[in-house]
Amino acid sequence: MPPALTLPDGRRLALDAAPLLMGIVNITPDSFSDGGKLRDAAGAIAHGVTLVAAGADIVDIGGESTRPGHAPLDAATELARVLPVIAGLSERTRAPLSIDTWKAEVAEAALKAGASIVNDVWGAQRDPAIAGVAARHGAPIILMHNRETVDPGLDILSDVMRFLDASIGVALAAGVPREQIVVDPGIGLFGKTPEQSLLLIRELAKLKDLGCPILLGASRKSVIGVITGQSVPADRVAGSIAAHLYGATQGAAIIRVHDVSEHAQAFKVWAAISQPLEPRP
Repeated sequence: MPPALTLPDGRRLALDAAPLLMGIVNITPDSFSDGGKLRDAAGAIAHGVTLVAAGADIVDIGGESTRPGHAPLDAATELARVLPVIAGLSERTRAPLSIDTWKAEVAEAALKAGASIVNDVWGAQRDPAIAGVAARHGAPIILMHNRETVDPGLDILSDVMRFLDASIGVALAAGVPREQIVVDPGIGLFGKTPEQSLLLIRELAKLKDLGCPILLGASRKSVIGVITGQSVPADRVAGSIAAHLYGATQGAAIIRVHDVSEHAQAFKVWAAISQPLEPRP
């Protein structure tokens, strides 16, 4: 049977064709790229519906910024932001919803409200109970590498592999099947220099050794700005697409993006070029 993620409702997300596109809905005032853009649930719901219409296979909903220096958020405030959006999108689209959180309490409530996937930027190492939440609900879990500090001299690939291997161990011990675990190297300012982020994209295929599907999220990230000189995140779309297309050649199964329409068009062309043409009669 082709590789796939099985959702709590029994649906399967196939991972054997072109990468799935995960569209981003940030309900935060301080996200690095679009903080404050979606100030209420109605706007966030409408944006999510637009992303699905543009080609998003998954909608990722987050209520707490992960940018450097972000203000820590309590679970109650985070839930107040995300639950109305999850409920509204569940009514208006069949696209799977993922909850972008590291807190078990938030993940539990989000899955009960209609989310299908847990996306943890701390790889189940800040709140390991989140893995048990995913297991009980039969939900896939995305485990991202993260670091508190930046060390330019660090062998970042080895660090990522060790961290994610430990995260996978936490998830497996909690009862999440390996085929329901996705790994993410954490591109951007998650304890990495731009050079380290570039290396991780370049060596992305090595994450296959972990035995799990790979998510790549370089969308509008600072590393794209360093390369292109674009200081405004929204002006980094073309660079983001370039990074993600390369990542697809290295085995990325899911691509997390802000700009779904542009990525959908790029990946349609990429898929058409990649597939061998049928011989003419």
